[in-house]
Amino acid sequence: MDQLIALIWNIADDVLRDVFLRGQYRDVILPMVVLRRLDALLESTKEAVETEYKKQIDAGFSGNLDEEALKDESGQTYYNLSKWTLNRLKSQASDNNDINYANFIEYLNGYSENVKDVLKNFEFYAKVKKLADNDRLLSIIERITDPRLNLTDRPATDPDGLPLPAVSNLQMGTLFEELLRRFNEENNEEAGEHFTPRDVIELLAKLVFEPVKDNLPKIITLYDPACGSGGMLTEGRDYLLNMGITPNAINMYGTEVNPETYAICKSDFIIKGVDPEGMHRGNTITDDYFHSKQFGYMLTNPPYGKSWKEDKKRLYHDKDLMDARFNLKLTNFIGEEEIVDSTPRTSDGQLLFILEEVDKMKSLEFQPQGSRVASIHNGSSLFTGDAGSGESNIRRYLIENNLVDAIVQLPNNIFYNTGISTYVWLLSNHKQDQKVQLIDASKAFDKLRKNLGNRNCEITSKDADDIVRIYMSRAECEANDDVRISSKVFDGDDFRYYSVQIERPLRLRCHFSAIKCDELLYDSSMPELSKWLYTTYGDKVFAGLEKEVAEIKEYLNDNELKLTDKKFSALVNAGKWKERRALQQAALKLMHQVGSEEYDDYNLFLSLSEKANKALGLKLTAAQLKTILRTNAVQDATAQPVVAKTLKAKNKDIPTFLSTYGIDENRLADYGYYARPDGTFVIYEADSNLRDTEKINVKEDIWEYVQREVKPYVPEAWINLHVTKIGCEISFNKYFYKPVQLRSLEENERDILDLDRQSKGLIQSLFEKL
Repeated sequence: MDQLIALIWNIADDVLRDVFLRGQYRDVILPMVVLRRLDALLESTKEAVETEYKKQIDAGFSGNLDEEALKDESGQTYYNLSKWTLNRLKSQASDNNDINYANFIEYLNGYSENVKDVLKNFEFYAKVKKLADNDRLLSIIERITDPRLNLTDRPATDPDGLPLPAVSNLQMGTLFEELLRRFNEENNEEAGEHFTPRDVIELLAKLVFEPVKDNLPKIITLYDPACGSGGMLTEGRDYLLNMGITPNAINMYGTEVNPETYAICKSDFIIKGVDPEGMHRGNTITDDYFHSKQFGYMLTNPPYGKSWKEDKKRLYHDKDLMDARFNLKLTNFIGEEEIVDSTPRTSDGQLLFILEEVDKMKSLEFQPQGSRVASIHNGSSLFTGDAGSGESNIRRYLIENNLVDAIVQLPNNIFYNTGISTYVWLLSNHKQDQKVQLIDASKAFDKLRKNLGNRNCEITSKDADDIVRIYMSRAECEANDDVRISSKVFDGDDFRYYSVQIERPLRLRCHFSAIKCDELLYDSSMPELSKWLYTTYGDKVFAGLEKEVAEIKEYLNDNELKLTDKKFSALVNAGKWKERRALQQAALKLMHQVGSEEYDDYNLFLSLSEKANKALGLKLTAAQLKTILRTNAVQDATAQPVVAKTLKAKNKDIPTFLSTYGIDENRLADYGYYARPDGTFVIYEADSNLRDTEKINVKEDIWEYVQREVKPYVPEAWINLHVTKIGCEISFNKYFYKPVQLRSLEENERDILDLDRQSKGLIQSLFEKL
């Protein structure tokens, strides 16, 4: 295999140099390798296909060929109707490049539609024209058909009489992947975007099929929504074939967005005699191509850490999410069912693939054995996103609907393009219990002798068997020298939590100040810029600064200050300057009426100011008055709490709150409702700077948790139940991390003295010089 790859690699250097950029070599070599393999498999049946084609033409079928009959004669899932083969093109080559080009195009156009689809997605016709124009087309045909390069499924001998082994379908698939990986490394690209290491895929296949190998349906449907070069599907198929499943009982489907990778996947299927009709080129996130299908089994390694910002535009109409796959039915904190938009942040769309997989699970009605999924993700899928976020909602949905069977942590550096932690999510809609198993297999690997990109280790057959055995036994265990795997089993509720907002009252010390009142003239979101503008242009700001716009923008550029058009317009808007000046003047009038006395009770300060507002006839709105007073106030922990509102004794909000949340009336103060002797209730304004959020496991009582963990340290805190959300996160570190015991001072001292003895007192002499 290494010799074959080296020979093909040399073709790129010898033939394509100075015609294509190095980064474009793969765009020519990969389709040429595909063509040579397809061509070689058709050589023995070429005459039979020609005969069948002539027979159909003579029968008047030229416009409606019987493709199945032609495939039967070729013995493959494809055929070629042209008179040419690659060897004929070589042996009958002309000195005229135009003739060679025309013959080669005739050869390409002779292939069946499935092969032409492959060539189209390789964008190969344009490459052929460039080869011909630069007198390299015949050269590459000669090199790819070199008798030293055996890409057939039959043993051969080279010109020196040395044997050349046959290349099996599986070896051909491996050759594709290795070439692709090498080209991508050469281009400094990510090989992992295109395929997953075979040992990882084999582990996934074992995890999916081994537990149900004695209860498989008659027809097995296998799906990969991000199929890349098809490794997951072909390896899954090979695993099933080794279990004794007949090829006709396995139907494979996949979607791939990258045209070239799709072409490799489809050509690989064609080479192996697998029907490629289940393959679709498209974007799984935006294109629900298989919306009418369901699948029994799925193996996939979708992209993670990739933006789907542009895709999002196609999923929404205005602000409404139009794709039902990503709208989830969830229950909120008070028990109401809601349809929730559960798309994750646009910087990472990997969890959208999990929702696609769940959407495509075959229902128990049609497959009583249930659907099984193995999907690889990075760590962010486990814990990124707070309660109420798309990521958290997706995890909630999976856990609450008992779809997560297990999650397996893989070794780091197991992939070609990343060394980060990765995890296999095992999903099923026919679980035997309500538990979730976490398996730490991060130490279950052997080192490779040579790194392949970032990949420096592999999962051995023994490690894979141990992982599957522990998974199937549902056993808890600790890793040891023989079995390098740890396992723990949890209830789904162990991962769900309440996100509870803990509030503390806002306390303000207030007094009117002319300096503070003057600050109202400036835009609070850009105070320094506003001050510079007023200092520079004075009262011009109230008339309009249209003539000074260029000068102002020059100042911003010189000081590297960037403003959006909206902010800049607000900064120079004369109307807004007038509004703020009116507020400033009103504040000064209030100051003269109320005085400059300091108050530690904002509520009293507000009352006096309201009376002054009325007495002076200022007609300030509540919002305007609040702006003035807050500008003349500072936070002070010794001040009285600010009252937000007072509820009457018979206010309906109190009984509604009690019944909605099931609260004991005696505990109302712990939820921010403070009773007064007259039967009214006071609600204090919360200080956003002192606000805290507690994650409380759903198995715990929120009130009891706060009494135990919060109240002893912050007695004035209360629980804001109205904004409580349910979240879900899964942390492997929390359950598997074991802190390393620090060395004692005695051990450190002993080692230092030992080193000192070895250095013949050098360390001691250094200390003596200090």
